[in-house]
Amino acid sequence: MLIGELARRSGVSARMLRHYEALGLVHPQGRTGSGYREYSADDVRRVFHIESLRSLGLSLREVGRALDDPDFAPARLVGELARRTRERIAAETELLTRLDRISAAGPAGWEDVLRSAALLRALGAWSADDRQRAALAAAEGGPVPAEALADAVLREPDPYVAGAMRWALARTDGNALGPLARGLGSPDAEVRERAARSLAALPADPGATALLRQALGHPDAEVRDHAALALGARGHTEAVPALVAMVVAGRHDVDAADALSLLARGVAGAGAAGGASAAGEPGAGSGAGWGSGAVSVGGEGAGAGAVGGGDAGVGAVGGTGEGDGAVGKRVVALLVEGLAPGSAGAAARRRIAQALAEIPGDAATRVLVGLTRDEDRGVAVTAAYGVGRRGE
Repeated sequence: MLIGELARRSGVSARMLRHYEALGLVHPQGRTGSGYREYSADDVRRVFHIESLRSLGLSLREVGRALDDPDFAPARLVGELARRTRERIAAETELLTRLDRISAAGPAGWEDVLRSAALLRALGAWSADDRQRAALAAAEGGPVPAEALADAVLREPDPYVAGAMRWALARTDGNALGPLARGLGSPDAEVRERAARSLAALPADPGATALLRQALGHPDAEVRDHAALALGARGHTEAVPALVAMVVAGRHDVDAADALSLLARGVAGAGAAGGASAAGEPGAGSGAGWGSGAVSVGGEGAGAGAVGGGDAGVGAVGGTGEGDGAVGKRVVALLVEGLAPGSAGAAARRRIAQALAEIPGDAATRVLVGLTRDEDRGVAVTAAYGVGRRGE
């Protein structure tokens, strides 16, 4: 057949067929008496093979090797093509996300588009100073959606820049809960920790509070701890079991004890959520399944058994501040469980005594008086100090 017929059958233009011939990909079997190229059925099949390989992303050079080199191994090339495709998809997805975020900022003109693009690019800059300046610009009303800031803080390795981004995120209009919720489920522990810190720093609203409550049952202790501290600072009593577990285990125990003291006094929303988190190491306390709402009081030694966190006491703390209300008694009861023989080691018992010293009311006082005679001198001295403070 002539080149025109081959073009019609294959869907490849005559010009491209001549290009294939020039590259040596197609070899017409001969020519007619008039000098026209003449193609055989084998040539037709080869053209279809060329087009099939090109559709997979092979270059014409790679197509020639694949068809003519008997030692050519396709598996490695196919794997390389898959890698290239994934990289291209990732780049296109990143571009689409950036365009969506610029669009969400509602640019009024090209100046707004350029400013948004510059800030988004700066959030991913190599320089930590540039990333921090971008975060501060966003906090001052820059055209950066909350979702972009949330994604940036989740990948930010510099703790100072991450702090600036969290500060900016808390002051940015928009909903960052989607990216932060995904961050809590990340397989990377550092990303989970950044998500928990960022969530704790957000202003109190029903969506953020619901996600914090869910995080109380997260399998990652750092996530549970930041959620409990934030909820405790906002006056939500379901954080009490988790806060007690933190005291027993020695994870952010000073902040946890402060939060328990505020809850026992009936002080709602005292302090900025997440602002006082100490940099502690994960301890031995254990939580229930992610999203279950139950928290176990654990720590050094055998632990003190499961204590329902769930829906009990949901809502903000009220009360008179006298410390012997239902919440204060519950705090004291859970702390006392940690003092039971075999429940905790010496260091944990001292932390519990220190926490009890900050809890007002007769119930805590009675426990402290008993602890002044404890065999552990550290516990006895801490308890005596707590009793003495009550007489001031």
